[in-house]
Amino acid sequence: MSAISHEPSRPLPERRSWAAQVLVREMWAALAIVVIWLAVLFAAVFGADIVNTSAGGDSSTVPSAVAVALFAALATWPVAKYGFGRRGKDGD
Repeated sequence: MSAISHEPSRPLPERRSWAAQVLVREMWAALAIVVIWLAVLFAAVFGADIVNTSAGGDSSTVPSAVAVALFAALATWPVAKYGFGRRGKDGD
């Protein structure tokens, strides 16, 4: 009868402290994206309309949230790319 030796034990990975978990980049990116789109929501609910009046007396109105949503979409892309992108070998 023979005995099989086990692998050498590895040290357990250290648990992140509460302060280190607060500084996680993904959490801040998600929070920034939520705030960006909350701004769109509030612009849609409480914002004024963009009124365009021509010289002939014709007028057209567009909700201001349309312009805010355009810029929010443009802002979401780089925030998500930086916040949720893959990290290098050094962990940053």
